[in-house]
Amino acid sequence: MPTLTVTTRSGETRSIAADPDASVMRAIRDAGIDEMLASCGGCCSCATCHVFVDQPQLDSLPPMSVDEDDLLDISEHRTACSRLSCQLPSLDGLRVTIAPED
Repeated sequence: MPTLTVTTRSGETRSIAADPDASVMRAIRDAGIDEMLASCGGCCSCATCHVFVDQPQLDSLPPMSVDEDDLLDISEHRTACSRLSCQLPSLDGLRVTIAPED
């Protein structure tokens, strides 16, 4: 079972176990971290599951789709490390920080 490290908006860092078939968004929600709205439920139609991925791990993730890129453009907090957690697989050792709410 993959283990993810999640830093919340308040700065708390938690290691969570994730279902290998679950997205990072689903793993965060299943772990009881409720500060991520995830309005669309993982359909890539909002940007409320925005996270920052640790820089060295970006290359291990699937490429960003055009839809994900467009949705991230609406966030005033977008960085080079921004991704939508609903579009990320739960890879063992992945480290993410929940982005500030827009």
